[in-house]
Amino acid sequence: MQTYTEQGILNALKEIPDPEIPVISIVDLGVIRKVTLLPTGVEIDITPTYSGCPAMKQMEDDIVSALKKMGIENIQIKMVYDPAWTTDWLSTDAKERLRAYGIAPPQETTTDKSFITGKTKQIKCPRCGSLHTEMVSQFGSTACKALYKCKDCLEPFDYFKCI
Repeated sequence: MQTYTEQGILNALKEIPDPEIPVISIVDLGVIRKVTLLPTGVEIDITPTYSGCPAMKQMEDDIVSALKKMGIENIQIKMVYDPAWTTDWLSTDAKERLRAYGIAPPQETTTDKSFITGKTKQIKCPRCGSLHTEMVSQFGSTACKALYKCKDCLEPFDYFKCI
């Protein structure tokens, strides 16, 4: 007999931190797309943040572990690529937790085209709030982040790129 609900499963998944950014959950990140109750188990649809994201296998393992703790044995994880993940799926709360953690959250939606036009973005330092920052490297601690430096407080920080 089934003793779990979609909301109960979603609540359990909200407790799973992103393996690369532990201050936000995989639900906050927008990776969890759908929870489907099946007659004999559960199907979880997930969307990778980008193709080749090394954290996806860990996320899958963490989902299975969390659901097994709930007594669910038949767990199907389905990778969904359409629509593609976007930073627009980050919750407002997740963006604030990123900032408080020292990672500048995405400042625009996916319609940002500064990388095409060559215009320099003004990224706000998550530590002091200054816009007097510069990109040091297109890639930060992970491929989904760029490395910046604040010219006022002199602290380096990651910027979560708009995707």
